[in-house]
Order: sequence, then C-alpha cells, then structure tokens
Amino acid sequence: AMDLAYVCEWEKKPKSNHCPSIPLVCAWSCRNLIAFTTDLKNEEEKDLTHMVHIIDTEHPWDVYSVNSGHTEVITCLEWDQSGSRLLSADADGHIKCWSMTDHLANSWENTVGSMVEGDPVVALSWLHNGVKLALHVEKSGASNFGEKFSRVKFSPSLTLFGGKPMEGWIAVTISGLVTVSLLKPNGQVLTSTESLCRLRCRVALADVAFTGGGNIVVATSDGSSTSPVQFYKVCVSVVNEKCKIDTEILPSLFMRCTTDPARKDKYPAITHLKFLARDMSEQVLLCASNQNSSIVECWSLRKEGLPVNNIFQQISPVVGDKQPMILKWRILSATNDLDRVSAVALPKLPISLTNTDLKVANDTKFFPGLGLALAFHDGSVHIVHRLSLQMMAVFYGSSSQRSVDEQAIKRQRTAGPLVHFKAMQLSWTSLALAGIDSHGKLSMLRISPSMGHVLDMNMSLRHLLFLLEYCMVTGYDWWDILLHVQPNMVQNLVEKLHEEYMRQNAALQQVLSTRIVAMKASLCKLSSSTIARVCDYHAKLFLIAISCTLKSLLRPHFLNTPDKSPGDRLTEICSKITDIDIDKVMINLKTEEFVLEMTTLQSLQQLIQWVGDFVLYLLASLPNQGSPVRPGHSFLRDGASLGMFRELMVVIRIWGLLKPSCLPVYTATSDTQDSMSLLFRLLTKLWLCCREENHITEPDDTLIDECCLLPSQLLIPNIDWLPINDGIISKLQNKQLVRLQFGKAPGLIGHTVSSQFDAFVRAPGQPKIDHLRRLHLGAYPTEECKSCTRCGCVTMLKSPNKVTAVKQWEQRWIKNCLCGGLWRRMPLSYS
Repeated sequence: AMDLAYVCEWEKKPKSNHCPSIPLVCAWSCRNLIAFTTDLKNEEEKDLTHMVHIIDTEHPWDVYSVNSGHTEVITCLEWDQSGSRLLSADADGHIKCWSMTDHLANSWENTVGSMVEGDPVVALSWLHNGVKLALHVEKSGASNFGEKFSRVKFSPSLTLFGGKPMEGWIAVTISGLVTVSLLKPNGQVLTSTESLCRLRCRVALADVAFTGGGNIVVATSDGSSTSPVQFYKVCVSVVNEKCKIDTEILPSLFMRCTTDPARKDKYPAITHLKFLARDMSEQVLLCASNQNSSIVECWSLRKEGLPVNNIFQQISPVVGDKQPMILKWRILSATNDLDRVSAVALPKLPISLTNTDLKVANDTKFFPGLGLALAFHDGSVHIVHRLSLQMMAVFYGSSSQRSVDEQAIKRQRTAGPLVHFKAMQLSWTSLALAGIDSHGKLSMLRISPSMGHVLDMNMSLRHLLFLLEYCMVTGYDWWDILLHVQPNMVQNLVEKLHEEYMRQNAALQQVLSTRIVAMKASLCKLSSSTIARVCDYHAKLFLIAISCTLKSLLRPHFLNTPDKSPGDRLTEICSKITDIDIDKVMINLKTEEFVLEMTTLQSLQQLIQWVGDFVLYLLASLPNQGSPVRPGHSFLRDGASLGMFRELMVVIRIWGLLKPSCLPVYTATSDTQDSMSLLFRLLTKLWLCCREENHITEPDDTLIDECCLLPSQLLIPNIDWLPINDGIISKLQNKQLVRLQFGKAPGLIGHTVSSQFDAFVRAPGQPKIDHLRRLHLGAYPTEECKSCTRCGCVTMLKSPNKVTAVKQWEQRWIKNCLCGGLWRRMPLSYS
C-alpha cells in the first residue's frame, strides 16, 4: 500500500552540519513545493542558524535554502491557497511572509511580517479566501464535472469592498493571545492582538479552522490530558481602518481516555491537536501520549435537542423546530493503545462525506483522501480512516520491526534511538507522503490509490482519472498522481481523460483547453511508446499561445464594431473558404484590420518563423506518416491545429505586404518560387482531409507526391524539440528506491526513455535556444535563463525586447510555463 519512492539527504560534513530542528516542521503546497526546516550548526557549534528549505518534488536535490533570519526555532510553516507564498513563525513571536522573486521556485524573499514580541507562536494559518470545492467520490462515474466537483457556499474570513476576500493570517501564541495581520492592497499590514478569553492560560497546542459563515474557530490545549480542550470563536472585522478581533467561548471537551477508569492516568499529555480540515471546524483529532505509547480520538461537534421537563411540556408543548438545541462534542471513534505517535499528517482533499454514519460505498471506502497518516517512534507509518480511525494501510520503516521477537527487541535497545518521522505532510491528492526524519532526511512515500486493498485495474484507473480531473479543474499540480502511472496505463488514461473532457460544455472546454494538453504531455512522457507525442503536445501549446497572441493584435477598423472580433472573423472566413490559393482567401478579409506598426511586425519575426518552419516540417513528414514515433505525427490528422496554422499563414501573408522582412525565411532552390503559396496550397489540401473529426480521409497520392518533392524545393528545417526533462519521475517507475543528495543532481543512469528521445535532443556544445522567444542563445549562453520544473522548457530571465507586442507575448508565461509548470533559475553555464 505504501512504498518509498525516493530519499534525499544532506551531505555529511565533519564540522558544519544540518541537524533537524526541534520542533521540526514541514508544509506541502498545491504546486508540489515542499518547505521544511533544519538548524545549521556553525563550526564552533555555539549558535544555530534557523534555515528554511524549499524543494520542488520533481527536482528534490535542487534545494533552495534560505537563512530565515528567525532568532528562535521555527514553530510553524504555512503555504497560501495559491502555493506561491509561505508563512514562517518562531518561538519569539515573529511571523514572516515569504514570496517568490520573479516567479522563480528557487528564489524567495521575505516581504512583510508581524510580531508578538517574546511570545512563541503555536498555531498559524492564512485567512480563508471563501473558495471551497467539494469532491463527490460517490459520483466519480458522472459525466459532468459540475456533479463530481461542486462549489460550496463559504464566506471569506474578511471581505473588502465589493466582496473581495482580504488576505492575511491568524496566529495563536503560547500565552493565549490571538493575533491577526491583514494585507492591505497598498502593501501595508494591519495587525491586532487580543486575548482568547478573559482568564488567560498557557497554550501548549492549538489549531485553527474556519466556518462557512466567515468565522474562525481556535482549539487550544495546555498540554495536560486532565485539562479540557477549549474552543473559541474568533470574528475579525475592520473598523475605522483598524483591525478588530472579537472572541467568544464555545463548548469544550475532555478526552475519553482521561474519564475511562482503565486508562485514567495512563496518558498524561496531549501531544497532537488538529482539526480534520481547515474548513471543518466540527471535527477534531486528538492524540494523548506517555513515554512509550499513544491513543488517538476523533471528536465531532453536533447539535442536540435539549430535553424539556414534562411540567413545561404540558404548559407549552415543544413541536418540531421549537425544541431548544445545544452544541455538544461527541466522540466518533478512538484507537486502542498504539506505539508512541511522533507526527500526524491530515488529508487536504475536500471530500464530501454524505454518509454521516461512517459507512462509505464499497468502491470508495479505500479512496486516498479518506485517510490520515500517523507516524510512530518505531519508524512505521499507518494510514487510518479519518473518521472511524480504522487501519487502511501500513508502511514499515527500515528500523521498525515486522516480527516482534526477543532478539529483535534486544537489538533495538542497543542500537540507540530509532529513526522516525518528526514531521509529515500528505500531498494535495493524498497519493504521496513526505516525511522529515530525526536525521533531517526527506523521504517521499507513494500511497496506493487502492490503499493496499486489491481493486481491479479499472477501479485504480478510475481513482487516478478522478484525481487528474480534480487537478484540471482546480489548477493544482498533478505530479503526485504521476507517481502511480505505469507505462501500460498511459494510453488508457490519456484516452479516458480526453473522453471526459469532451463531455463538458463548450465554455468549460475552452477554459481547460491548455491544461488538458499539458496533462496529456506529462502522462505520455512516462511510456516509451508515447514519448514522441510529448513533443506534439508541447508544440500544440505553443501554437495555441501564438495563435491567441497574433490574433489579439488585430484591431477593428471602425469603433462601432460588430459582435465578432477580427480574430473570430478570421477563423470564420478561413473555415468557410476552402480555396487552396492563399491570395483568394486573403481577398475576403478586411486588410485594414491587420495594419500594425513596422517595429511590432519586425519584433514578431521569430514567432512567425516558427509557424513557417513547423508547417514546412509537417508537410515534409507527411510521406512518413505511418511512423508514430516521429514528432509531429499527431498533427497530420488534427484538423483544428491545421486550421490554426492555415489562419496564421493568411495573417502572415497580409503582414508580409506591409513589412516583407517579417516573413518567414525559406532556403529555396528556385528564385521564382512563391514558397508561402506552395505551403498554403499543400496545407489546405491536408486540412480538408481531416477538418471534420468524425470523417477523416486519407490524403490522396498527388498530395503525398507533392510533399515528397518538398525536400528538393526547400531546405527542411531542424525543429528544436524540448530537451528531456531532468526530473525524477521517469526514474521511479520500476518501483526501486532512488537515493539522492541535496545539492547534487543525479546522473541520467537508468533513464528508461532517454534512448527513445535521443533523436530530438541537442548535443552538448551545440547552440542553445530560448524555447519561448525562439532566439538562439549560443553554445554557452551569457544571459541568465530559467527552466520549467515540469517540461524542461528554457527561456531567458530578462526580456531583451521592449516592444509592446512582445511584452504581451511574454506576459503569457511570466508566472508559469505554457505547460503550467513553475520556473526555476538555471546556472549561467547550463548544458
């Protein structure tokens, strides 16, 4: 059910060393970035530097380590909803907000912060932005995404004028204070601090959750299991440009193990206190421990009718809704005595549990998001159902004992303290678990979609497909799902994903159009039989982006324009007029809408050249169409993409009349040959064969013969396909543990699909290319570059061009690559 995918550890040095901090904390973002802490001892070992490390799960060795500037140990780390900002808080009451610099995953800076001087922070959370999606696992077979994933009515913690949620964070300190910091649109921070209740007392553990009405609920414990676990409602508002906090006490609870005569004094300390989800303040998980063992309890807050005395019943009978109600904590479930719990990780999937009595339909009871993870001091990890606490899966660490025999126990005792996870986080789909152990080593565990139970292949595929759709709808990164995709599943998953996508309405399809292409590309990378299609999908993303950018530059000639934009009219006319002569198609367009400044046209030449080169490459490869291992193969039967190329050829032809130097450059054998007319004629013939998806016909012999002649008429360009991504995912498919070291990139040994890809990769020493600007950078680039964490696409960090049209093109991928991956800064001499 669970196995180790990879481990990444620090280089062992004699004097300076990373050691795990106490307490050690980690956080996992929806973009699959993991942040965790260690303390760095200096050579004299007199004082410690409190470090924050950020890694991308695909390149765990490429760690970004920053001296946090915290003077005391870091107690909390929290990502925001977008996964692009991180909060850190320490034992001196300082809270810092970290943001990406230039949208780079390996470059961070501390921008703003707040503090409660000298008061350690025990709980920290971003305020809720009001966005909540419910997953209906029981409807995973439904055709409509709206049935599988529904938006839940949920109020933000605080709203600005017009209902926009206000950003900020809330923290709870050890002395019972709650502090709220609000980020104003102008960059200033409004901070306010209040006591949780009149009688302040020590808070050893706390957690924060949110209610649908926009309130905040704080749970606190003083660490003793004989004391009550207290709950408070916190309301935040802004009055006269100042932050105002109101608190109200809610019903409290005593752990069951302290009221049970058999266990009365067995578990003196509460060691973990967590709400089951950030937006479920009605359910809480508690763990009480002694030196050697723990017990875990799950509690639920319910409304219960208050019994009315018979005397009052006779005077005024209570009917239906009039019965007085009271909020009361009830225990849902409890475990038996367990080994001592060292860390807890809760699922982030917002699964809608319609069955309140804990009974879940047979096909969904092993769904990943239903389980929470418990790590134990013996090195093992258990996944238990988040409500019933029943065991769902187990992982035995290298030091944990499967068979408890006397010799093993003796060996355990003499070997010193066992290695165990001190901090854990589940991924956003609950298919992976990251743990930081007592040596500061990062372990990545796969969690089977079937939770270790034997489900048929179709059910496992359905789980993966459902979670891929969830990532498609939310925009979250899907790396953790790829961990479970075997080469024999790829074709099936791509087809099923496409089928589900085609069932959605046109508007939703348009919104998700690029995301599904990026998803298909990342899936196809995992199988040697589909590896060539990766190039096609990336080319399609590039084509969509170019088409949108160039068409957006067209301007209507008159201000009182009709309903359709020039770009829409261009599409409509090109699809109606099937003439193979480019000039006859051009006559039907209002050429005045295509007038642009000369500098703008010249600045677009590299993108125009790519369109021209790609069309020539596709047509020249048509005679070899029987070979699906060649990049470009899927375009030959893709009517929509060929239609886009045809439209762009018409636009380029018109712009060439205004500025001939912006036209694509071809090396032709004849001076009199009109290369663009020739290519447009052949492209139109090919497009006519497959423009109707349901009636695709084979190209006729004359078209194939003409395409065979192309290499003798024009020089066929080499297309710069993307380099192989140097990530870890393709090395994990054989289920063998991969051992890595922070700061040291592994070699490509054991790379299963690289040999298939050799034909499309540039050899070392050849000129490098900016994949998005289509500029040559030389064999040894002097410009700083960034690469995509997912597809390996490379582009310059700073724009060399100041023309507005180019800036508009660059804005498309300033935050993310066209495939949706994050950017990371590359060393200057990248190879």
